[in-house]
Amino acid sequence: MLIMTTKVDKRKLLIALAAVLAAIAGLLLLGRDDAQPTANLTAADTNDARVKFLTDLGWEVTASPAEATEVRIPREADEVFSRYNELQKNQGYDLTKYAGKKVMRYVYQINNFPDAKEPVYATLLVYKDRIIGGDITDTTPGGRVQGLVPTTITP
Repeated sequence: MLIMTTKVDKRKLLIALAAVLAAIAGLLLLGRDDAQPTANLTAADTNDARVKFLTDLGWEVTASPAEATEVRIPREADEVFSRYNELQKNQGYDLTKYAGKKVMRYVYQINNFPDAKEPVYATLLVYKDRIIGGDITDTTPGGRVQGLVPTTITP
C-alpha cells in the first residue's frame, strides 16, 4: 500500500476556490435566458410610464399614442433588420434577444423636434412591459431615423 501526503498552502487553496466560483458564476450568466426582460430595462406598463420615459429624454410628445400595434421581431435577420438593430445596439438595446417574439409598438408624435417641417415620431418597442428598443423617425422627405436620445433640442 502506498500513502502520499502533501502540504496545502491555505492561501493558494482559497485563490483556487475563488477562481472556481468565478468560473461557475460566469457559466451561469452565459446560460441565462436573455430573452426575458432584465432589471435595467425601463418599465413601460402604462401610457404614462412610456410618455415619462420620452419626456425624461427631453422630448415633448402628444400624450396619447398615434399608434399602438403588436408586431413580431423577425426570427431571421435580413439587411433592413440588421441595420435597424445596429441602431438599437448603439443605444444599449439588442432586438436579436427577442427574435420571434411578439412585442408592442407604440408611436408618439414629437412636438419639439428641431426645425421639423413634417411630423416626427418616437417609436417604443415594449416586451412584457419593458422598453426593449425604439427610435425617432423624421418623416420629412430625406428625413432620417435616429436613436431615442436627442442630439439637440432647441427650447
